Parts: sequence; C-alpha cells; structure tokens
Amino acid sequence: MIEKIEITQRFNFKRLNRHYECFTIDLVNKNAYYKISERGSGDKFLTENSFCDDSWIDILVDLRRKMTSEIHRIGDEQIDKFLFDFNNLNLFEDFESEEFSYFEKIELIYSCNVIIYSTDNYEEYSFKNNFPPNWIRFGEILKDLFNFDVLHLNYQKQLVTPLYFDIRKDGVYFEDKLSLKTIEFGHYQAYPYELPNPRLIINFADNTIEGYIEKELSDDDRDLILNLLEKYHVYMWIFDDYHNKSKTRDPDDLEGYEWYLEMVFEGNVIWHIFGYNDYPDTYVSLAHEIIEITGMDLFEMNTICENDLKLFERFSSEKLAD
Repeated sequence: MIEKIEITQRFNFKRLNRHYECFTIDLVNKNAYYKISERGSGDKFLTENSFCDDSWIDILVDLRRKMTSEIHRIGDEQIDKFLFDFNNLNLFEDFESEEFSYFEKIELIYSCNVIIYSTDNYEEYSFKNNFPPNWIRFGEILKDLFNFDVLHLNYQKQLVTPLYFDIRKDGVYFEDKLSLKTIEFGHYQAYPYELPNPRLIINFADNTIEGYIEKELSDDDRDLILNLLEKYHVYMWIFDDYHNKSKTRDPDDLEGYEWYLEMVFEGNVIWHIFGYNDYPDTYVSLAHEIIEITGMDLFEMNTICENDLKLFERFSSEKLAD
C-alpha cells in the first residue's frame, strides 16, 4: 500500500529568483503539507538590471504565495478515492527517469522529482522533459483532492517544456509555431561574485538590440538572428541530447562563469536555460559565428579551456550533421 508521496518541483527563472518546493501527501497520517525547501532570494527580485521581459515575476510571486505552512487534512473516503484513481493511472508504468541532481551544470526552467513510499517499497522518478503520459490527469486528481493546482498546470502552459509544447529545431509550436518576442543572454563571473547583468537584449516587438550592442533591429538582423537559432538548434538546448559535453567532462574551473539564455514567445511563453561553467553542445559553434559577424566574443569563448573546446567541436559536429 502507498503510504506517502513526495513531489518536488523546481522552477528556474533569473539567477536569484528560483523556486524549489516539496509537497508531501502523507496517507498514513491523513494530511498533506509543503516542506519549505525554496532556494533563492526570498521575496527580493533583481531590479538592479533591465530585463527583456518580466513575465516570470507574476509566476514566481504566485508560486511563493501558495507554498504555505498549512496542513491539508484528508479523510478516509478521499484517501480511498485517491488511491483508486492513482493506481488506475499507472502513472510511472514503463517510465524511464531522466538524470536529476540538486546541483546540475546545466539547468532548465522546470524539473520534477517524485518519490513514492509504500509499505514495503520505495520508488523514485525524475524528469525534466520526459513527462509521464498521464501527468496532466494526475494534476487534475490532485486538484480535486486539495482544491488547488498542486502541479501548477496553469503555469506549465507558460513554460516551454514538452508537456504542452512541441519543441523543434526551427522553433516552439503549440498548435502553430509561436512567434518570438524577446531574447536575453547573460554571461557573468561566479567567483568573485557578480550580478547577472544581461549582455544582450533583443526585442523583436520594439525592433531594438541593447547591451554590448546598441542598435535598431533591421529586417536583415531579424532574419539573421532567427536563422542562427535554427542553424545551431538553440531551441533544442533544453534536451539532454544536447548536453553530451557536460556529461563527458567537468570544466577545469568550477568557480568560473555562469550564463543564462531566455526567450519569450507570444502569449508570454518562456523558454529558459542556464549553466554553471558548462554549455550545450552547439554553444561554441554559435559563439564562433557570432564572433565572425560582430567581431565581439559575446559568448566568452576565451573562458573555455582547450580540452573543452575540442569536445564541443566533436559533439557539435555530430549534432549539426543530423
């Protein structure tokens, strides 16, 4: 018999604005509650710098507001119905977990870890992109039980993951391909500590490029940027298939540099990835072309050691040949 379920969800927005939570359903003691496990800067936001888009702020405020110390009581009939519905879901049948750790060299906007404690068993499942087929239905069951959106399905529709979106090499699709509103890229020193000041903000709606390059966005600029994103499979960077280098070798300097890349699409749909001194496989190839175009090392190629560059070249060639 299932005795307890722990659902740990991680939401990554800006560097100091992340939200980690664990919701525990204790069927033996007939209650449910949050373990306060948030890592971040409390209720403070990074207002020191301009950002390309602040769609994430309302999400983060609401996530933090809902994670209270309230104890949710559940009765015997509710437990029986939940167990019946959950067992019929076969939520993790034939499910293959993704790699998951508290500290990862490359992190995505969302990841989840579920632990199921039974009378004589213990099961753990982790995922970032490979959502269980019945995850949405599981969220609906939890909402019926607790009368609130435990899995934050309302906000999942605003986060670029495969739960609601189709992510392809040429863009992000819902029903049709979503148009891109803004791009923001930051690269900064982790030690000694440095605030994540954006290096580049591209605003397609305002036709502007700001940061290390200041100019009006022309039609040629727009076409070039969109072509680069597609050419180097940037939309696919959130998938483990593009993290081969990071899984093969640790960088020489673990206290070196951090970076993030955020894209916001129509409807305030957010695509976000960030890393600790490591990058997706085609990052360096894109960085080389940006140097050729601008004459500027915007992606800080000079901070990547020679051994890592050789690995990036190898894995990038494999990916771009697909």
